[in-house]
Amino acid sequence: MEILVTPTKQPMIIDGLEVPRRLLINGQWVAGSDDDDVEVVNPSDETVLATIANATPADGTRAVDAAAAALPGWASTSPRRRADILRRCFELMTDRTEQLAQLISLENGKALPDARSEVAYAAEFFRWYSEEAVRIIGEISTSPSGTNRILVQHEPIGVCALITPWNFPAAMATRKLAPALAAGCTAVLKPATLTPLTSLAIAQLMIDAGVPAGVVNVITTRQTAAVMNTILTDSRVRKLSFTGSTSVGRHLLKQAADSVLKCSMELGGNAPFLVFDDADIDKAVDGAMVAKMRNGGQACTAANRIYVQRGIHDEFSRRLSERMSRLNVGPGTASGTEVGPLVDEASVGKVNDLVADAVSHGAKVVLGGKRMDSRGFFYPPTVVTGVSARSRIVTEEIFGPVASVIGFDTENEAIEAANSTEYGLAAYVFTEDLGRGLRVAEKIQSGMVAINRGLVSDPAAPFGGVKQSGLGREGAHQGMLDFTETKYIAVDW
Repeated sequence: MEILVTPTKQPMIIDGLEVPRRLLINGQWVAGSDDDDVEVVNPSDETVLATIANATPADGTRAVDAAAAALPGWASTSPRRRADILRRCFELMTDRTEQLAQLISLENGKALPDARSEVAYAAEFFRWYSEEAVRIIGEISTSPSGTNRILVQHEPIGVCALITPWNFPAAMATRKLAPALAAGCTAVLKPATLTPLTSLAIAQLMIDAGVPAGVVNVITTRQTAAVMNTILTDSRVRKLSFTGSTSVGRHLLKQAADSVLKCSMELGGNAPFLVFDDADIDKAVDGAMVAKMRNGGQACTAANRIYVQRGIHDEFSRRLSERMSRLNVGPGTASGTEVGPLVDEASVGKVNDLVADAVSHGAKVVLGGKRMDSRGFFYPPTVVTGVSARSRIVTEEIFGPVASVIGFDTENEAIEAANSTEYGLAAYVFTEDLGRGLRVAEKIQSGMVAINRGLVSDPAAPFGGVKQSGLGREGAHQGMLDFTETKYIAVDW
């Protein structure tokens, strides 16, 4: 892998892939108003990977200016033309899969196999919404009284503010940008400062694919609160889409209320993973490895609480521990690495504290349990059993490679435990009884349930949660409609 870091504010080059380090405003890569650059750290070795521009509130306004100016032209662009551009975005991402995967591994730390999977998943949103862009279909009917026709159509909502997290820097960007552009909206994207380079590279690919100037604008900043306050209070911005923690989501909803913004919120999770006595243990362990260890457990859909019925609890725990003990831990870009580092020192500290708290409440560490003594933000694959419901590891997102295994006796007990959280994003059920699987899935308070599968995400499916896990849906046809306003026209012909 050849990495060329050019002089300040010039693009990085990774095997020919151009990675800009400035702000994208109105189709141009420009300097931020603040000369104090943001450092991007490689979590595998704690070195500074690159520096990027630090936007100010004034830069946020410039980005909104550009998006607002581009809106009429993009909204009136034919759906087929928008679809063709999105399809080209998909093709360019696919062509640059390896370079983008290397970039994700460098700034995020995830193992290359995980990074490659993310690029494929992220690119698929461009392909899916290239197909959906031509299917914004309205309705026509006769009013019950017979006096007029009811005409319903879906129009682009306008300028959209998009905020993405660090854990899936490619997929979270495309999952918002693709439906927004398909619907005819323009956007201001603010990626997380921990992993901004992937979004900047994708933005350049979108320019190369033919996205007009001002349709997509990207700002990076460490002054997130001030910059986003400026953007969200701008009357030209009509939509906020945020993926991140529930606490930040609540704050943004309060801000958005003042402008009555339409909001999509994909917030925290605390996914239960239920394994019943009649489950195929090998299949359940395979599913747990995917649901727990994808991106080293740093996913909102990660299996946080693994509930196993008593009859197979010990055998399941043994097999899971064996599988996790064989995982290779190392730098994300290293050959053979299956588990990379966590994203920063704070993440390592939190995971370490959660395990220690579980042990203080009587849990037993079967595997791992202590941070690794090496450079980088590493924490080993860990399994703890006998976990008390009072432990923080049960009530908080782990966001790390720690599997907490908890026994249960009855179906009702498992359902009650699964629902004993303020979150409701994803859940997993393993049983060979289809009737039980569907019955339990209906009773679990979650926006998404996977039966005998460890992976729930799919661009063609509506992604989102209930309770404190969010509002709205991303993916599927619904994900595009979330970027539209429904207009009713009463007409008599």
